[in-house]
Amino acid sequence: MLSAFFCRAKTFGILAAFTGFTPIVSAANYTAEHPAVRPFVEEMQVEHGFAPAYVESLLANAERKEPILKAISTPAERVRPWHEYRAIFITDQRVERGLAFAEKYADALSRAEEQYGVEADVIVAIIGVETYYGGNKGSHRVIDALTTLGFDYPPRAEFFRRQLKSFLVVAREQQMNPLELTGSYAGAMGYPQFIPTSYQAFAVDFDDDGKADIWNNPVDAIGSVANYFREHGWQHGAGVAVPAKVSGERSAEGLTLPMEKGLNARISVAELTDLGWQPQGELDAAEQVMAFEFDAGDSMQYWIGRNNLYAITRYNHSVMYAMVVHQLADLIREARQNDS
Repeated sequence: MLSAFFCRAKTFGILAAFTGFTPIVSAANYTAEHPAVRPFVEEMQVEHGFAPAYVESLLANAERKEPILKAISTPAERVRPWHEYRAIFITDQRVERGLAFAEKYADALSRAEEQYGVEADVIVAIIGVETYYGGNKGSHRVIDALTTLGFDYPPRAEFFRRQLKSFLVVAREQQMNPLELTGSYAGAMGYPQFIPTSYQAFAVDFDDDGKADIWNNPVDAIGSVANYFREHGWQHGAGVAVPAKVSGERSAEGLTLPMEKGLNARISVAELTDLGWQPQGELDAAEQVMAFEFDAGDSMQYWIGRNNLYAITRYNHSVMYAMVVHQLADLIREARQNDS
């Protein structure tokens, strides 16, 4: 027992030196009295070699945030119709800022497209939708978000505890203070809003400075987004979605939505055509696609989504999200062409 104590104390000191941080326990919500704390501390010790005292101190400094619990229960995609949701992200100012971002980081974007096969405008659009090109990376402390959701949000507690574990590992590896890093209410971080496990899997050091910094380095963020999409099956030049005209009593049978059919639902273009869907663009009859409708306010819009639309939903599991990324990318591309 004595040797184990010295081992933990040594590890605690090393971690404090790595982060430049000496934890000070203060009155907070996640002390040993919380039933989820002790098992988590033990898992961090066994799985990742963290000193229990260090983890306990971090958790004691984490705060339970009611606004986070409220926010995760009402994401915009679930409560807004398409025309209102789209208006949040598709604005002249966001396109103009996207054009400026694309021009400033043209070399990195060109290199990312060549290396990963992901169009530059799609990369820019993701960063534009997620953080307004780095202007709004989130103001919640990541440790508050992940402890609140991991310990006090039962529907997804296991998922967020896994993110909290990954976050603490990332902070240790990157020699960052885990009490200072900020992000979204769900613990997403940096320009591309990667959750911690996505950071571990997809973040890259795209400027070769020895560190994959998605928080402060837009070049690393560009490469990381491109790597994410390549790993999720993005096909360069393959298109994302085409509009459709729909008629006939059986047309609703082809819909991917309502969501209970799931984002994995597929139907061939030929089958859709038989159900009354007419693509407003050239598609191979055998191609497997998604089909969905949107409330545009004064009418319904019908779209046929291709593999690349599905790839965007791997970033955020929402068809509306994928479509605003797609449409913003198209507008940025047009602006770049007009500006050249």
